[in-house]
Amino acid sequence: MVQSRKQNSSPGNSSSGNSSGLGARGIYENLREQIVAEVYGRGDVLPSARALAVELGVSRTTVTSAYEQLAAEGFVVIRHGTRPRVAIKIAHSEPGDLVHTVAEPHSLSAFGERLRSRAIPMRVASEKLVADFRYGDMSASDFPTLAWRKAMNDAALGRPLKLSYGDPCGLIRLRAALQGYLWRARSIRCEVSEIVVVNGSQQGLDLCARLLLDQGDGFAIEEPCYPMARSVFEMTGAIAAPVEVDAEGIRADLLADVDARLAYVTPSHQFPLGSVMSMGRRQQLLGWAKEKRAYIVEDDYDSEYRFDMNPIPPLRALGGASNVIYIGTVSKTLSPLLRIGYVVVPRELQEVFAHAKRLTDRHAPSLEQEALATLMETGAYESHVRKVRRQNARRRAALLDALQAEFRDLVRVEGAEAGLHVVVWFHDTPPSMAASFIDEAAALGVGIYSISPHYFDQTLDFEQTLDRSCLGLVMGYASLTEGQIHRGLKLLRRATRRQQAAAMYRRCFTAC
Repeated sequence: MVQSRKQNSSPGNSSSGNSSGLGARGIYENLREQIVAEVYGRGDVLPSARALAVELGVSRTTVTSAYEQLAAEGFVVIRHGTRPRVAIKIAHSEPGDLVHTVAEPHSLSAFGERLRSRAIPMRVASEKLVADFRYGDMSASDFPTLAWRKAMNDAALGRPLKLSYGDPCGLIRLRAALQGYLWRARSIRCEVSEIVVVNGSQQGLDLCARLLLDQGDGFAIEEPCYPMARSVFEMTGAIAAPVEVDAEGIRADLLADVDARLAYVTPSHQFPLGSVMSMGRRQQLLGWAKEKRAYIVEDDYDSEYRFDMNPIPPLRALGGASNVIYIGTVSKTLSPLLRIGYVVVPRELQEVFAHAKRLTDRHAPSLEQEALATLMETGAYESHVRKVRRQNARRRAALLDALQAEFRDLVRVEGAEAGLHVVVWFHDTPPSMAASFIDEAAALGVGIYSISPHYFDQTLDFEQTLDRSCLGLVMGYASLTEGQIHRGLKLLRRATRRQQAAAMYRRCFTAC
């Protein structure tokens, strides 16, 4: 037993419990805690490694390892031929340091301050819901597990002669496969050198924001829009110029007086309303960008899913599109977990995008790139896309049928011709009831999500500005079975009845 200045104590009598049987880590932690709490005071001598090993019933090597770690961190001083001694001055740890409190950062950059004040709340998925209509989720059963596992195994076994960092723009093999795929699937002609493989479309947006926008610059964006795109541009200090969207996409005629260095659009399937930009609007937009010497960031996030419409070529595939930056992803065809996307950049931006990607994360994970290249080269990827398109067409049909069966003329559906979500407007539910409606649905096991966060002014008067005085929901369906969709809509109908009954009760109570 070791006698200390403050109390009779040994490492085995630590407040954290008996250390007998602990390894070097446990002995180190107990001793460190006692030193910090000044059970062993500054300058006190500790037991020898041999004596403490006997006391604790462990090997001398184990105790020596614990002492060496304490010495490396400056808690004790070890000299040959003497017992370890607690350091006189422990600069980086004082009594009470084990109690951690959350404080405001001392100082943040302008970017950090903007992020702290305007960050989008993270959505937390719930495993307890009967049906979660959250957009962006995909069904795990759709993933081509066997083909992907084989491709990953082949990539792991095909070891290169040496392990080194790869091309920041991505593996040449994958970029060549993407070049062919983009020509076949989207009529986009580009050089391999114009393709940059990124960690999902969000990284592509971040690169565009940091390379093309400075504080005070303007950028045009759809209203409503994809909030994560708006935020990544705003974090540079740039100023958004929201432009109204109608049935033909962004109102390009409203851009004439907009002074912006770039415009962010989702022409193939506007997010979230689902409209498809007409060819006339596309030409107008390209003309505006040429006149203003601005770039267009074209987010083609779910273009593989078209149901009741023929595809319109993307902006990048049209003539005069030399200033279009095209962003695609496999998140909606394979899995959002893979974090693989691609950016097709104009030639004059190739070098700066490559340098920026290298500084960001050197390059996307190589094994996943190899595996995706294999699927694309063998045709397995496009076969999978055709299969999952059929599966999602059935889910879409189930959703539309269930909405009609449960709500009939009480709702109006927009954006069902393409993509993996629809917008549903509830005629008898005002936007002010969104929060209570979402809570009521969640209590019944249904996850639903309001469209209001996609607008710049989330408190806007829909009746005055957009002729929409009712609640809108963005409803994704790609992660659900047809049975879950039908059960979820039945429960959602029950939630609306409860809402209506509660509203009627409140009116009667107020009148009384």
